Amino acid sequence: MNWYGVAAIWRFEMARFFRSIIQSIVSPVLSTSLYFVVFGAAIGSRIPEIEGVSYGAFIVPGLIMLTVLQQSIQNAGFGIYFPKFIGTIFEILSAPLSSFEIVLGYVGAAAVKSLLIGMIILATSFFFVDITVKHPLWMMAFLLLTAVSFALLGFILGIWARNFEQLNLVPLLVVTPLVFLGGSFYSITMLPPFWQTLSKFNPVLYLVSGFRWSFFGTADVPVAASLAAVLIFAGICLAIVTWIFRSGYRLKS
Repeated sequence: MNWYGVAAIWRFEMARFFRSIIQSIVSPVLSTSLYFVVFGAAIGSRIPEIEGVSYGAFIVPGLIMLTVLQQSIQNAGFGIYFPKFIGTIFEILSAPLSSFEIVLGYVGAAAVKSLLIGMIILATSFFFVDITVKHPLWMMAFLLLTAVSFALLGFILGIWARNFEQLNLVPLLVVTPLVFLGGSFYSITMLPPFWQTLSKFNPVLYLVSGFRWSFFGTADVPVAASLAAVLIFAGICLAIVTWIFRSGYRLKS
């Protein structure tokens, strides 16, 4: 295991992250604060408690998950796309690093960035609502698994994308709508039976539900199903990444 090579990629990505600290940290925190003001204060004051939890507190897990998903994809996607764009990807591929070590460096850095932003947003939420975390270890487990899984997805998108428009296509047109429709700002028990059933085909619902359970002890779907969904998604992404390196798909041309 070439830990020096993995650490070099990780340090480079983290340095880029802190060089653009306003875009990387300040912007997501400000955006989330606006969600708290609009949904938590303005709209939340007109909505009764959901499953015994105030609406302002109820949306905290969904807001954190929304940001972590977006940041994981963007950081990992841009991290591998930029070397492709400027042509330095061939230096990385020719370095004494295995495909696993390359993925570990990029995905690990993206996951750490997302976790850092997620924890900052959690700390920010205490200024707006009263919130307690019933299962902190499970909260960190769900957060870590989600960050790694979607960083893998971002890595795949970064290799697949041929331009910056394609790099942002899936996060904007697929992932963000799925998060909003995945129970981030409501419980699916509030929906008619047909829409409840339809919502269960949304994979993001399982992530948000499991993460919310770690806060309040309530969930829209069984926690075991949420955990299984995250692990299956991570496994699929790992299988795709493995195939990409074995085939050289959009890496060697």
